[in-house]
Amino acid sequence: MSDDGSSSPAVLSSNQVLLLAVAIAVVTANAYYIHPIIARVAVAFDVSEAMIGIVPALNQIALAVGIFFLLPLGDRFSNRRLAIIFVACQAAAIVGMALAQSFWLFTAASTLLGFFTIAPYLLPAYASKRVEPGRLGRVTAVLTTGIIIGILLARTGAGVVAEHFGWRAVYILAATMMVAISVALPWLMRAEAIAPHKGPRQSYASLVGSIFPLVRSNPEILVSGAIQALSFGVFLCVWMGIGLHLTSPEMGYGVDVVGYLAAVAVFSIFATPRLGSWADKVGGRRARFILSLCNLTGVALLFVSGQSIWVLLIPIIIMNLAGPAVDVTGRMTFLDRPPETRTRLMTVYIVMMFVGGGAASWAGTAAYAYAGWTGTSVLAGAMSLCVVLLSALALRYKPA
Repeated sequence: MSDDGSSSPAVLSSNQVLLLAVAIAVVTANAYYIHPIIARVAVAFDVSEAMIGIVPALNQIALAVGIFFLLPLGDRFSNRRLAIIFVACQAAAIVGMALAQSFWLFTAASTLLGFFTIAPYLLPAYASKRVEPGRLGRVTAVLTTGIIIGILLARTGAGVVAEHFGWRAVYILAATMMVAISVALPWLMRAEAIAPHKGPRQSYASLVGSIFPLVRSNPEILVSGAIQALSFGVFLCVWMGIGLHLTSPEMGYGVDVVGYLAAVAVFSIFATPRLGSWADKVGGRRARFILSLCNLTGVALLFVSGQSIWVLLIPIIIMNLAGPAVDVTGRMTFLDRPPETRTRLMTVYIVMMFVGGGAASWAGTAAYAYAGWTGTSVLAGAMSLCVVLLSALALRYKPA
């Protein structure tokens, strides 16, 4: 049925799509503010470098749990209603992080924030039902760019704001933006009608339960999910290490410098679509293997670049070019499956990605606490090598 029970068609204007992309950027950014300021937060709560890794780790794992249990609700209830509810819950959680006076309250609020970060996946579904077929690709690209920009601005802006106003100001600003989005979203996502659902509607339990036999009939999704879990893990491990390393007494930089370094990721906004077009020509699996080798090369350079921020730019640029493209090629391996299975296969893929990211967030800070920059480099190198080996293994799969 429609969002409001009416039968008139609903079409999003270009301005509405842009505003939805802004909303996606704001709600996505929340998980990434901690990357450049992780050392400041650890000092503020008087916890070790290894212990602070629990915050991003639980956030990412809670996000995976939320996606698994909450995202299927989008096939049972209005995407608009769910997005409004979950964004309001995110706003409450980020306010909790801004005001928390103890480490465990801060961690609990961050974990709840992760659990309710479902809007970036619900809003594209909402938009896809409200645009003409000829605009779907462009609209999807605009909303996906919102995710990338949210991550980029979070990691860059958090460092600059924290350096001049303190780390807590980052979350106060984030809370203000989330409250604004919570107020604006009901107006932006007008309760316009969509085409009535045809055929019997699966129950929530059957939708969730159907994921497991689907995985058994599509085992490659586990390989693609594992590759992306490790690849995303490398990204988070390295940035946890960079946040701790550059602000250490040995290096002596402020958290704003970590933020400026994160801005290098702007290259990926322009490069990823081109690499995706190249992958269309050579095939997703082959492209993923080549890109994983490139990413391993960048990670290997971390071993010799830790003492110079300018030399460190080289592996960061390589990894920011290859890493997102590995994700794109991974999705290509299952987005050619029957349409009725793609959302559930994507759920498996994303859940595995964030579980891997959560584990690597803690492991990255623990490795740095144990062996400094060398520990970060060894861990990232081991995970990158596993990505290459699994990508080589996946070459044996043939498209159906």
